Order: sequence, then C-alpha cells, then structure tokens
Amino acid sequence: MTLLAEDLLLLLVDDASGALLLDSTRLDRALAGAVLLELALAERVGPPPPGRRFGRDRIVLLDSRPTGDPLLDDALARLASPRPPGAARAVERLVKGTRQTLLHRLVEAGHVREEHRTVLGIFRTSRWPAVRPEHEAAVRRGLDAVLVEGAQPDLRTAALTSLLVAVDAVPKVVSAPDRRALVRRAKDVADGEWAGVAVRKAVEAVNAALVASVVAVSAATTVTS
Repeated sequence: MTLLAEDLLLLLVDDASGALLLDSTRLDRALAGAVLLELALAERVGPPPPGRRFGRDRIVLLDSRPTGDPLLDDALARLASPRPPGAARAVERLVKGTRQTLLHRLVEAGHVREEHRTVLGIFRTSRWPAVRPEHEAAVRRGLDAVLVEGAQPDLRTAALTSLLVAVDAVPKVVSAPDRRALVRRAKDVADGEWAGVAVRKAVEAVNAALVASVVAVSAATTVTS
C-alpha cells in the first residue's frame, strides 16, 4: 500500500507535464503533514496521554518500534525528543528531504518518470510526468465519489481530503461544476467524525500546524525578498 504522502504527491503533480501544482512552501509542508498523519493513523504518534504535562498541541511519540518503511522510520527518529514538539515544529522537522525521497520512490515504483530540462541554457528544471497513472486514478475516483457524489469517506480518503483542505489545494485536484460547493463539502469531510478521538486530535493539530507553517514561511519569504 502506498503512503498518504505518496498519494498526495501523485495528485499534486500534473500527469501530462510533470509539473508540481503547488508552490514549494505549501507542497513540502503538506507532504510532511501527510507523513505525520500516517504515523498518527498507525498510532505511532498522537496527542499527550491524560496526565502528561504537555500542551494539547504537542505530538508525542507513542511507539518508536520500526515500521518497516524507511521514510516512516526516519520520521520517527526525527520526532524523538525528551520534550515532545508542538505540531508546527513536528511538521517542520519532517520537511527536509521528504519531497525528494517521495519523488524517488514514485520513480522507482514506476508511477512517474523524471525528466530534466534546461531553460535559457542556464537553469535546470525537473518534471515528473505520469507513466502508470492507474493507482492515482483510483485515488482520484475515491475523492470524486466523496467530494462530488457525496459518498461516505473511508479513513484514508478523509485524511487525504483534510490535507488538501489545509493547503487550499482541493480545486487543483478535484473538478466540480460548483467550486464553492466542492470546497464546502471538502471542509465538512475534513471536520467530520471519521477517526477515533486520539487520532482526531492529532489530525486537528497537524492541519492547524500546516496552515500556520505555510503562513509563517510565506511571511518570512516576503520579508527577506
């Protein structure tokens, strides 16, 4: 089974051109958030247990045993800390290298291919057009069924929707006659009761952290540019 982060990245790469559909600030934090949610769904991380003297937005390592997936195991190592990080800090800890690792995995799995181009004879750019789009098409059908047709979401489709909502990317991935209705439906799904209490708290913390991180990084970039 592919990771949430892999599914999210497939959705946010244009199949034909191979171009990324989000700016790097939002994309990198969305992917880091997806890794964090994967760990939350697996009950490896979550909010502090009752009685622990940490803020409610803290992300606590609940189970540090290896998952068998190198990307997730690296994330667990990055999150290990005597004092659990806040959700925003946890997202930032997972940003570095995650996009590159995921793209490499997608190439290795045959979902996309990597192409390099030179612009104006100077700037080297990369693109990742689709090679085998069947898996991504199945993910899209699940999103369409939930967000356009009104079907009940399964756990992973709801988690994926919540990530898309957090970085304002739903209309880039799903087409619908009424964009406002689409966005409202996506927010309803993201806010719905599709996970247990502990996981739900982790999801809320991660999604709030994604919004805050994107705003903070964008503001810092504006000031320094």
